[in-house]
Amino acid sequence: MADDEKNEPENPFKGTPMEQIFGAFSGGPVDMNQIMGQMQKMFAPHEGSVNFDLAKDVARHTVAAAGPDPTPTSSQQGAVDDAARLAELWLDTATSIPAGATTATAWSRAEWIESTAGTWQQLVEPIAAHVVKAMSQALPEEAKAMAGPLIGMLTQAGGAMFGQQVGQALGGLAGEVVSSTDIGLPLGPERVAAVLPEGVKAFGEGLEHSAADVLLYVTLRECAHHRLFQHSPWLRSALVGAIEEYGRGTRIDISAIEQQMQTLDPSRPEDIQEALAGGLFEPERTPEQQRALDRLETLLAFIEGWVDEVVTEATKDRMPAAAPLSEAMRRRRATGGPAEQTFAALVGLELRPRKLREATTLWAAMRDRQGADARDAVWSHPDLMPVAADLDDPLGFAQGESRTQGDDDFDAALGELLDGPDGTGDEDRPE
Repeated sequence: MADDEKNEPENPFKGTPMEQIFGAFSGGPVDMNQIMGQMQKMFAPHEGSVNFDLAKDVARHTVAAAGPDPTPTSSQQGAVDDAARLAELWLDTATSIPAGATTATAWSRAEWIESTAGTWQQLVEPIAAHVVKAMSQALPEEAKAMAGPLIGMLTQAGGAMFGQQVGQALGGLAGEVVSSTDIGLPLGPERVAAVLPEGVKAFGEGLEHSAADVLLYVTLRECAHHRLFQHSPWLRSALVGAIEEYGRGTRIDISAIEQQMQTLDPSRPEDIQEALAGGLFEPERTPEQQRALDRLETLLAFIEGWVDEVVTEATKDRMPAAAPLSEAMRRRRATGGPAEQTFAALVGLELRPRKLREATTLWAAMRDRQGADARDAVWSHPDLMPVAADLDDPLGFAQGESRTQGDDDFDAALGELLDGPDGTGDEDRPE
């Protein structure tokens, strides 16, 4: 029996989205109908660089394989409605920014996938387009011929590969999120505050707080996010713009691939498997990508810090459980959280607002010194926003002290993302 296992062909696609297709040929009786069905999905026509029909299909299967995904009951929907009404009343006392959500709803994990897929496609498409293009252009003709059909298959199936990666990542993320804005991005429909009761239940396990308190706290954060995104429409374009810039910076080290390809024997699957496992086609992060990631991380920190600050004010003297729940949520984000694993699994794009505490302190200090209205007015235009350097001196920003723009290009980058490279908003700013 052991000899039979040793004689089984190595899977050259191990660790890649194509592993399960190759595995069908070596895992016992071959079901050609299943194989042809999978291949048909992989090579089916699709718009853009990502096969998102395949992505949603994989995500749904991932969720189904993880266990039951019940449709929220009427009592769960009623609890979300009640929590949203109370949350909006409390938030009205903490911020002058009006309610952004007009509807509250409870989602299953499958409903989260369906309702956020369009936004995920918008976010991932720019990165996928540049990675697939870079992958197809990276190898010279001699190296392509040396690798045989493998390189051609990987290039041709690039959209399907990304579709499977996105689907697997979204399926895993659906099992962890608690709401539509859980990762700081506006993923769901506008003005719809959506909460996942099963996700809220999982978040509350081991926290020793009542289910009602956990649900109310999650709903408070969800409603606060919607207020901010509706009040500041430039936020969405700034976030998407930073992600698009990250995608534009994608580069593949051609010389490294050429060097490694010269040592590969296409007739030896184990060599190809080892090369793929070692990241043969994975793009390296460029300086341009790092700058885009830094801007994205900083903006997410300001968003999450404002939400923390406003929810803290809204629950002060009303909800004793809010402080420990806030700390639990902050730890969840600081240790990586669901967003970082998802984006890292796709193309190495991490979303971790490392200076979340500093951002919260900045907004709280501004409220103490200038009032809540001044704190919220900053979000009316990107030119009024603090920059990354202000996170190192939040009290200075709160007191209106000037910053040195040369120390941080966050304002200039935001202006370029919003106005385009030919805009006039940045011409007076120093380099």
